[in-house]
Amino acid sequence: MDWDNAYANIANIPGGEEFPAMWLERSSGFRDGMATDRMRCNVSYGPHPREVMDVFLPEGVSGGVAVFVHGGYWLKFDQSVFSHLAEGALGNGWTVVMPGYPLAPEVRVSSITQSIARAVTRVAEDFDGPIRLAGHSAGGHLVTRQICADSSLAAAVTERIAGIFSISGVHDLRPMLKLAMNAELQLDMAEATRESSALHAPLESFDVHAWVGDDERPEFVRQTTLLANIWSGFDMRMRQTIESDRHHLDVISGLDAPHSGITKALLGL
Repeated sequence: MDWDNAYANIANIPGGEEFPAMWLERSSGFRDGMATDRMRCNVSYGPHPREVMDVFLPEGVSGGVAVFVHGGYWLKFDQSVFSHLAEGALGNGWTVVMPGYPLAPEVRVSSITQSIARAVTRVAEDFDGPIRLAGHSAGGHLVTRQICADSSLAAAVTERIAGIFSISGVHDLRPMLKLAMNAELQLDMAEATRESSALHAPLESFDVHAWVGDDERPEFVRQTTLLANIWSGFDMRMRQTIESDRHHLDVISGLDAPHSGITKALLGL
């Protein structure tokens, strides 16, 4: 099996190379259109320069906080590329927080997991109401890791988490050992196993939704189904959705619309 091709998203999507620039343009336009008193960018949540988060506030009283963790195989992007995806939750009266995080190879994947734990802790300190965690691709890994039995989050924080929403997440990192990108990720079998959400028992009584597009690489459909199958065996509400006619790069596009199915699923509506 060609494992590099199995996880190559942009190369297998017509026009895939155009998506990052499109995201960046839309996000810049979104921020330009936001009232300055409803937006706080690059709020520090940890000691690393990339441990910052962007906060977008709804009009009126907030119904809760939706945290969106971006993807990029733990190697690229930052939160500013995805600002436009806050529109859907904002339109439903939710605060949206988008954390950035340090990237490999400067840090290990396990360190990135801890960065997101610091971000979630800061969110719990700064905002009232329920917290819903969402992540795309590598971000799906990072949010599901927060509710594994070895989570570093304090109980007072996990009690605030109303739901986990993993979009096209990587939940078993062991295949990453076979990819050329592992020269930068520097995963070994021990860390890949430890960082695989699907290989952990979750903290129970959570609402978890695994979402994936049916036009994605088969490995991402398998990764999503794997988590759904394994975690369904625990005392939690585990759901899976395979969305029609969506690939890895456009599966998140509906998050910019308040009434889309994916936005409603993220917010538990």
